[in-house]
Amino acid sequence: MEFRIGQGYDVHRIAEGLPMTLCGVRIECGRGFVAHSDGDVAIHALCDALLGSLALGDIGHLFPDTSDEFAGIDSRILLSRVVGLVRSQGWEPVNADVTIALQAPKVAPYIESMRASLASVMGVDAGCVSVKATTTEKLGFVGRGEGCEVWAVVLVGRK
Repeated sequence: MEFRIGQGYDVHRIAEGLPMTLCGVRIECGRGFVAHSDGDVAIHALCDALLGSLALGDIGHLFPDTSDEFAGIDSRILLSRVVGLVRSQGWEPVNADVTIALQAPKVAPYIESMRASLASVMGVDAGCVSVKATTTEKLGFVGRGEGCEVWAVVLVGRK
């Protein structure tokens, strides 16, 4: 079996009155991500990791924020398209590991739903998807509640 690893990173600002969606799961908190799409920073990082694993560019290249087609789009659709592209190249997602840095709200109660959401879109078992959350101990823009950072790593394989 042949394997490839991809790494993705994304950041979004947080503002009052916007919806917050992470890993396809809505977080009710009165604040959300400033973005052209639904702002799901976790899925955006995961898409970049998948694309990076096969040197297929990045999410901004495939789904430009200058296109009306992607305005407000559910990022699960973007992830589904990226997974489809990976599979069209003869590869399969093996596992994914996502780390969310967010000072507030706490996302621990949503972790299992997030894992299930990503696994469903990717067509893998939830046991192949890890989602972790951390704060930055009130340091930096994340610690001040100004934004969210997400890192994602994936392994893809083919026979």
